[in-house]
Amino acid sequence: MTTPEVSSSRYSDAGVDIDKGNAFVSRIKKIVRDTHSRAVIDDIGGFSGLFSIGNANLKDPVLVASTDGVGTKLKIAHLCNKHDTIGIDLVAMCVNDVIVCGAKPLFFLDYFASSSLDLEVATDVIKGIAAGCKMANCSLIGGETAEMPGMYQPGDYDLAGFTVGMCDRDAIIDGTSVRVGNKIIGLASSGLHSNGFSLVRKIVFDELQLHVNDHVQELGSTLGEELLKPTKIYVESVLRVIRNVKINAMVHNTGGGFYDNIPRVLPSGCKAVINKGSWTMPPIFPYLQAKGKVQEVEMYRTFNMGIGLMVVVNEADAETAMQQFRAMGEQPFLIGEIAAAKKDEAQVVINGLTA
Repeated sequence: MTTPEVSSSRYSDAGVDIDKGNAFVSRIKKIVRDTHSRAVIDDIGGFSGLFSIGNANLKDPVLVASTDGVGTKLKIAHLCNKHDTIGIDLVAMCVNDVIVCGAKPLFFLDYFASSSLDLEVATDVIKGIAAGCKMANCSLIGGETAEMPGMYQPGDYDLAGFTVGMCDRDAIIDGTSVRVGNKIIGLASSGLHSNGFSLVRKIVFDELQLHVNDHVQELGSTLGEELLKPTKIYVESVLRVIRNVKINAMVHNTGGGFYDNIPRVLPSGCKAVINKGSWTMPPIFPYLQAKGKVQEVEMYRTFNMGIGLMVVVNEADAETAMQQFRAMGEQPFLIGEIAAAKKDEAQVVINGLTA
């Protein structure tokens, strides 16, 4: 048996274009460099990003890391053919996780994978990531661009993000100082953020048969405009407030909603009592609940319901904290308090929910 001749052994014939990848790197160099702080060490090697922590000025510095993606919100970007904000979501999902323990995000890395690299789309994605990094005051120091034909459908791409922050060990916010009587402040979300989109798509596309360009009266915008609102980045606001107010715990309200996220920071014997109606809820949530016939408990288990970040403070500090968040441009609401919990009692109670 003879071995069949191979007509070409070029990598591009297999669907991976090295030259296009090099062109992409050249395109985004300035976009990336514009996010760099003085701690970034440039132009040394090409296989990793270097970041100096020599001027940390901390007694016992601790590195804090997080990784995340944006889920099927990517599908919305694809349907809208708008890719310059999804990178903000990617950064937000990571840096908001880092700040809840009191850490300042230092740098960010991204992973972009597709069947075949579309230079325009990929550049727009990186522009969004760079914009998010500037909002979070962290540096984009590296990333990976992978072409994987056969793994993804033509036109699709996937994203993952990675961030590293730092704080002093003595300043870590971990919920251990939460006490009965503490107040819970909720910071307004911009909308859905980046969670629950599989259910969202089922309701609006499969059940309602809507298109992203359809104007939805209840939302005051097209469906696509509402669904693509970027996730809020709370870094600067939180870092400013923790300088002046003792924060006992913070909760990034993402997948799992109120019921799964809040217990992560509650010590034994405590429960969070949330008062429904104590904040202004964006119209996307009642719209989805009504049109999708979703039970209210399920809504609070799946979505942020208009609260993107929760901050637990001593009762005496609540008003000061809210004033400072307002000064930073946030919309804070006093949404609940910490109460005593009996053994085996639920750690989250939402007053006013319908069964």
